[in-house]
Amino acid sequence: MADSMKTIQEVFTSLDWSPLFVSLKTAVAATVLSFFLGIFAARKAMKASPKQKAVLDGLLTLPMVLPPTVAGFFLLLLFSTRRPFGAWLYDTFSLKLIQSWAGCMVAATIIAFPLMYRNARAAFEQIDVNLVYAARTLGMSEWNIFWRVVMPSAGPGIVAGTILTFARALGEYGATSMLAGNIPGKTATISQKIAMVMQDGDYAAAGVWVGIVMLIAFVIIVLMNIVLHKKMKYVKRW
Repeated sequence: MADSMKTIQEVFTSLDWSPLFVSLKTAVAATVLSFFLGIFAARKAMKASPKQKAVLDGLLTLPMVLPPTVAGFFLLLLFSTRRPFGAWLYDTFSLKLIQSWAGCMVAATIIAFPLMYRNARAAFEQIDVNLVYAARTLGMSEWNIFWRVVMPSAGPGIVAGTILTFARALGEYGATSMLAGNIPGKTATISQKIAMVMQDGDYAAAGVWVGIVMLIAFVIIVLMNIVLHKKMKYVKRW
């Protein structure tokens, strides 16, 4: 047991922290993109007709139910420089997503986006519409109504969706590996590092990284519970 603990300590002190930094940077960027895109898509879906809403909801939720490797396959086909769209991006904007951190961010955003979208839509659907009608009678613009009435009312749901989105982006593996690869210090994330050291049989290093991920996940769950508790603390218990 002592030898095992010593091994873990040695691994921890000699650890390359770049996968953590890459994962955090990717998760933050993906969360910011998913936040605005998810809110925009949720508002559009609510205003759509029932048939349009069903189709739109299916398309936007699809990355959440598909295996990440399937999503990565389609992203690879779309953004490969050998394909028309990927070649156009590279020729026009010198933007190459394959084997790059930009690809890592795009893949994480695609996979995490449905969580933000679903939570935002659910939060918007629970808002008392009378608050919106009252704001309109006071002469408020739709822009002000959205940011000063709708968003504060949907705040806890939006925050919970944001936290879950960050957690999903932080742990993304399949689509990120296929699109961005596993380049140390550039696109190699924690999930990829765990898979790599496990293949090498380095269980001590894998255990350290798993412990780091579990700690981050625990903090995320605690934050989400705090947010939901603030929402429910004025609700009478039954």
